[in-house]
Amino acid sequence: MISETTLYSILAALLHLTVALTLAIRIVLKRRPVGVSLAWLLLLVLLPVAGIALYLLIGDHRLGNKRLNRAARLLPAYTRWAEQMSDTHPECLPDLAPCYQGVYQLSQRSLGVPVLGNNQLTLMTDSLNILSSIIEDIEHAQHFCHLQFYIWADGGSADKVTEALIDAAQRGVECRVLVDGVGSSKFINSEWPRLMREQGIQVKVALPVGPMRLFLERLDLRNHRKIVVIDDAIGYTGSMNLLDPRQFKQDEGVGQWIDAMARVQGPAVHALNAVFLWDWHIETGQSIDVFLEYSHLQIPESGEQGRGLQVVPSGPDDTRELIHQLLLATLYSAQQELVITTPYFVPDESLMTALKSAARRGIKVQLILPKRVDSRLVRYASRSYFQELLDAGVEIWEFYGGLLHTKSVLVDRHIAIFGTVNLDMRSVWLNFEVSLVVFDKTFGEALGYLQNSYMTESEKLSGSDWKKRPLARRLAENIAQLTSPLL
Repeated sequence: MISETTLYSILAALLHLTVALTLAIRIVLKRRPVGVSLAWLLLLVLLPVAGIALYLLIGDHRLGNKRLNRAARLLPAYTRWAEQMSDTHPECLPDLAPCYQGVYQLSQRSLGVPVLGNNQLTLMTDSLNILSSIIEDIEHAQHFCHLQFYIWADGGSADKVTEALIDAAQRGVECRVLVDGVGSSKFINSEWPRLMREQGIQVKVALPVGPMRLFLERLDLRNHRKIVVIDDAIGYTGSMNLLDPRQFKQDEGVGQWIDAMARVQGPAVHALNAVFLWDWHIETGQSIDVFLEYSHLQIPESGEQGRGLQVVPSGPDDTRELIHQLLLATLYSAQQELVITTPYFVPDESLMTALKSAARRGIKVQLILPKRVDSRLVRYASRSYFQELLDAGVEIWEFYGGLLHTKSVLVDRHIAIFGTVNLDMRSVWLNFEVSLVVFDKTFGEALGYLQNSYMTESEKLSGSDWKKRPLARRLAENIAQLTSPLL
């Protein structure tokens, strides 16, 4: 006769087997990238209980029914806005070289918005100057200030931005601030949000976290966007969070964060504001017709021809494949030179293939990465790809002047992808991001100059020397690579 303990063990084993098989079938049916699916299946086999728990927590792209319903209601307003932008801003790149047409066609057909011309772009590369410029623009605001950041950290010059917002609100300017629930957790729990709200500033949290949300949403889906829009006339986006690098994470041993932002004037500012307003509505439910909210303001024309760009939002929603496809199309469009900067480099197989094939067909491919990053797991996973890339002819430069945080892809100094997207699977598939796809040689030259300045503070890796690294280190890197689809 079976004992009660044995019976319970059998029932527990059957329950575990049923749950594991159900999840395995679900993983296969979702048809994700092969590496991601295999990583989850491996976790279910090697770590039965922990693997199931992890999948239930972060395995599915669960945004919550409230957000999905709000997005569905907002879609008609977005469609009307996109049609209006297409009608009022005709295609501005009729002479684009055939080798680059695919990049433009892909983004235009996916978003329904053409390349927006007549923009003025200023590439800003000093963090303190960026903060000062944002403060000055806020001080001149007349209608509204919209700020959205993954990390908003108090201290130093960052506090002066908050003070400028309070002054703007006191003189009647509408001020909205949207910060991520994880990246800005310390700021959210500080006194600043209360002080800002008392002065009339609307402060909202994107993707808030909490025990009750574990069963409703995937908590590691984050809003990684960095956007500033002033009066639909001036916009900023790029890699920099709202922080003073002299004070941020100084105990991490990685040095100051090195960032860049683009200051934009022209029609593209309206597109940046549309991204902000979409996120604002998803989090607050305010105003269905958010894209018409500031239609009474005249969208400025800078008068400079040729500065064509597209504002490309991406995330784990319906846009989740767009940035991945755009990155691939851009890499394959290179004819002479391809330069990439990213703090976190954990590519999937398709991006690795694109980089290696570019180098092997004679393209000069240069990858500039920080020598030290604030995640040991990412550091090891990243370096597991180096030998393969070096063997293919890709140049890898390790930046030693701080944590290089600039995210950029530059092709032949003609096309640039510049914004918040890291070349890792978290940015590509899981985070809400925003990118500028710029079709302009002047901006390309400025970005190329910046990338070259990074290389002057970098060390070029040698393929032969890299092969000599210790076996234990190679083993640790390859073990970390197994987790790369989940990072």
